[in-house]
Amino acid sequence: MPDLKLYNSRTRKHEKFIPLTETVRMYVCGPTVYDLAHLGNARPVVVFDIVFRLLKTLYKKVVYARNITDVDDKIIDAAAKKNISITQLTVDTTKQYHEDMQALNTLQPTHEPRATDHIEDMITMIETLIKKEYAYAADGHVLFCSKKYKDYGRLSNRSFDEQLAGARVEVATYKQDASDFVLWKPTSNNQPGWKSPWGYGRPGWHIECSAMSKHFLSDHFDIHGGGIDLIFPHHENEIAQSCCANGSDLMANFWLHNGHLTVDGEKMSKSLGNFLTVRDLLKKYPGEAIRLALLTTHYRQPSDFSDTALSLAKATLDRFYTALKPFDTVEASTCHVVLDALCDDINTPLAISHLHELVKELNKSHDPKIAAELKAGAALLGLLYQDHKTWFQKANITNMTAVEIENYIQLRAQARKNKDFKEGDRIRDALLEQNIVLEDSAAGTTWKHT
Repeated sequence: MPDLKLYNSRTRKHEKFIPLTETVRMYVCGPTVYDLAHLGNARPVVVFDIVFRLLKTLYKKVVYARNITDVDDKIIDAAAKKNISITQLTVDTTKQYHEDMQALNTLQPTHEPRATDHIEDMITMIETLIKKEYAYAADGHVLFCSKKYKDYGRLSNRSFDEQLAGARVEVATYKQDASDFVLWKPTSNNQPGWKSPWGYGRPGWHIECSAMSKHFLSDHFDIHGGGIDLIFPHHENEIAQSCCANGSDLMANFWLHNGHLTVDGEKMSKSLGNFLTVRDLLKKYPGEAIRLALLTTHYRQPSDFSDTALSLAKATLDRFYTALKPFDTVEASTCHVVLDALCDDINTPLAISHLHELVKELNKSHDPKIAAELKAGAALLGLLYQDHKTWFQKANITNMTAVEIENYIQLRAQARKNKDFKEGDRIRDALLEQNIVLEDSAAGTTWKHT
């Protein structure tokens, strides 16, 4: 097996991954379940699904924990607006989240703890921090003393002044220092709360992940992942409270962060009207196409999402499934080129390019061994897991927009320009199978429904 090399946000270097024990342990920050998952939520799920698949290929035992945050100000506000109970909101939203992520063909993590099931773990950790004088109680709150942790700011590479300037820091009289952050806070009787040594209240966001990762993975584990927006303050605070409570130098050896996601070049937001939920996209595109589109950009780079990108992803999968049509019964083997690409800091764009080459070779040779290699490489990416017939039934492209169909025509034109006439014919036949007829003339190619 090749060596696995990952970019470590903690050291800002590409490093060879060496497991701490025979069991590889990974923790990834999961969703706050107050609304439908949007594309920004989906990207880290898909990214770390690839990491999980790769680790399971390389090592005998892998434990992957991804939490559910089911107590939070956003949840309380959303439940009030909908006039439903917090329990109903979190249960319903968690179910929708699971359905949407399953549609993207992501594996279930080994453990998926809910924050509210680990309140006692959080209280115990907070008590330890107070005992060690890294935290203090004040006015019903418990706060962490940021300046008492010598390495605070190392992950984000920020000084205390920069941290305060770049964060929404609450100015409160009970704080000893403006940079101190909440571990526990009081709550009213009509809001979620638990009894504690400091009164009726609930945990701060950061302590939740520290307590749950410790519970399932121990004090020091291999990989911690999440979106780049979590580096500060969430991951910085996790490290501080975990290392101080556990008396350890490190919380996780490797920190992996995926880049931002934009839509048509702009940051996704409800105010701009480009806020895309996975559920809405699934009404227009197969989940596998959404997954492929998310993987075409390297995970650490910003990713721009568009209808064109989704149409091209769907066209690519049509091509791949058409090439595999005669080989539905062929078992996957091993795909070294895709495995090597993923072992180089999860280079999914390079891995996908290798799939294209394998499809091209398969179309020429019709060799079952190539088909088996293609299936194996695609499996590492969570792709091509359906048979040909099922794919085309689910991914019926008769509902495509005109723009999407034109993208197929452009792909066919490029194939013919490259003298890859077999590929051009396959695209034409794939469209014909879905009742779309192409008509070529000196003026160009037009299309119509049969």
